[in-house]
Amino acid sequence: MTRISKGDKFPIFSFQTAYKDDLNSKDILQGKTIFWVLRYIGCTVCRYDVHLIAQRYDEFLAKNAQVFVVMQSDRKHVVDDLKKTDTVLPFEIITDPDKKIYELLDIKPAATKEELAGNSLDQLKEKGGKAREVGFVHGDYEGDELQLPALFIVNEKGVVEYANYAEDIMDMPKVDDVLNML
Repeated sequence: MTRISKGDKFPIFSFQTAYKDDLNSKDILQGKTIFWVLRYIGCTVCRYDVHLIAQRYDEFLAKNAQVFVVMQSDRKHVVDDLKKTDTVLPFEIITDPDKKIYELLDIKPAATKEELAGNSLDQLKEKGGKAREVGFVHGDYEGDELQLPALFIVNEKGVVEYANYAEDIMDMPKVDDVLNML
């Protein structure tokens, strides 16, 4: 598969979430659908991203948008993590421990830890500190530790309106940025 760009049709694929089975990427499209592709639930900064999205989810809904976070985590890890923090998310986490969606969307891992951190090690440390301040600690290691993130905004006709393949772990739009794009 080649990388997806703005204007491309988003691929159709089946998936499961932490709580639902037998879903299809085409069937869930409504308004704007954001596929926020992260690493895994035990990754401190990824868990913090989930927290930030949840805090502002009403703003997504007000812009006729929904979010699906994609993670390499299996269902049990996601459910257990959310139970530990007494978190009920207003959106679904797609569980992809076999990385089939990552492969389909051509989201590659970094070659090295240095490439994963890129030129943003200070930003990564700052974000990790903010995550720890709100109580997140590193959980189990799942999937590919070097996995890079990505983000796609897809309209209800299945056309990609925005695509970002991160060059390093911090090369992602922030919640404010995504809201401004909607």
